[in-house]
Amino acid sequence: MNLTQEFIVKPGKRVKLADHNPDFTARFRSKENAAETVAKNIYRMAELQQLLYADGKHSLLIVFQAMDAGGKDGTIRHVMTGLNPQGCNVTSFKAPTLEELRHDFLWRIHKAAPPWGDIGIFNRSQYEDVLIVRVHKLVPKSVWSKRYAIINDFERALADNQTRILKFFLHISKDEQKRRFEERLHDPDKNWKLSRPDFEERQYWDDYQAAYEDALAKCSTDWAPWFVIPANKKWFRNLAVSEIIVETLSQMDLKYPKASFDLSGVVIK
Repeated sequence: MNLTQEFIVKPGKRVKLADHNPDFTARFRSKENAAETVAKNIYRMAELQQLLYADGKHSLLIVFQAMDAGGKDGTIRHVMTGLNPQGCNVTSFKAPTLEELRHDFLWRIHKAAPPWGDIGIFNRSQYEDVLIVRVHKLVPKSVWSKRYAIINDFERALADNQTRILKFFLHISKDEQKRRFEERLHDPDKNWKLSRPDFEERQYWDDYQAAYEDALAKCSTDWAPWFVIPANKKWFRNLAVSEIIVETLSQMDLKYPKASFDLSGVVIK
């Protein structure tokens, strides 16, 4: 099974998250069953990152979105564990600062886009401005509804400038979110991960699901596809994300550059 094709949101296709099983694990039946594949993917990703860095003509932007406790941090920690920090940057987008609010909503996003040779990882992203902004009515519908097209144009501009874009929605169930919250609540070492808004946001679950469905349907394009990743099983989430990243990097026509001078006469004494 090709996981890229299995989980990609086809451009223009309507999305119903209820039709996507967050417990799906393809042919894999356990963490142990998937461990070898994940390890191979992480090793191969490190090799391809070095090639991306040396080639210096392309970049890769990876976007992670999820409901609270959906696994964004965990995916970044586990899947990106083998990458060279010199060529990888993680940006976590929190509530906008006063400075950021004085600019258009993409100003802070564009500043964080990866330069050629690098991998950029967004923990939350430009999509917060059609998600939390929509659910909590922070701006009128007449404002946020126009942002889908603006985001598509922005991502097209990045793609036209040699940035490949992968966008992952880590799909968990409401029951799984509850289980993870309870685990954090009863484990003193994980209490710090909780905040009061985490619990308050659960009452907006259905509103967020609808907002995500629209974002996935309106903004999955040929140049910046969305993937709905079954994420109730953390080990399968890691496998699927790593598999898609490796496949994408492998297709980017990356090459090691030739030496900048003639090496044939070099003698090292």
